[in-house]
Amino acid sequence: MEPRMNVAEAAPALYAAVRALDGAVMKSGLEKRLLHLVKLRASQINGCAYCIDMHVKESLADGIPAQHLHMLTAWRESPLYSVRDRAALEWIESVTLVSQTGIPDSAYAAVTAAFSPEEIAKLTIAIGTINVWNRIAVSSRMLHPVDRAVAA
Repeated sequence: MEPRMNVAEAAPALYAAVRALDGAVMKSGLEKRLLHLVKLRASQINGCAYCIDMHVKESLADGIPAQHLHMLTAWRESPLYSVRDRAALEWIESVTLVSQTGIPDSAYAAVTAAFSPEEIAKLTIAIGTINVWNRIAVSSRMLHPVDRAVAA
């Protein structure tokens, strides 16, 4: 697979604005662990290899247990995730797949039971932000780094 374009070079001001939004999300007060789950789960749903690679590495570096990352695609069947995690994961999936889910009342009920209105707003913006990054990376075919020793 060959990269298509470099979005940062083609539209630097807009790319910088997305970076600024991402920075604001990181400083929003949402816990770092939750932001890692947001970024990784949305990237998995969107099939963004570049972002999955990056967010797994960042999550591990920040002390998220590897098992929590490995089991993320099967979070409903795993006891590793708290009620708050589950509400967030349901919200992440509903918002990321909005054209399929319509964001059902059940997802909203779960997230409102675990998060304040301010936290839900921040969580929703965090989800939207990673979805923008995923769309940039997938559409431009950004390639994740490959460890040649592992690839061989």
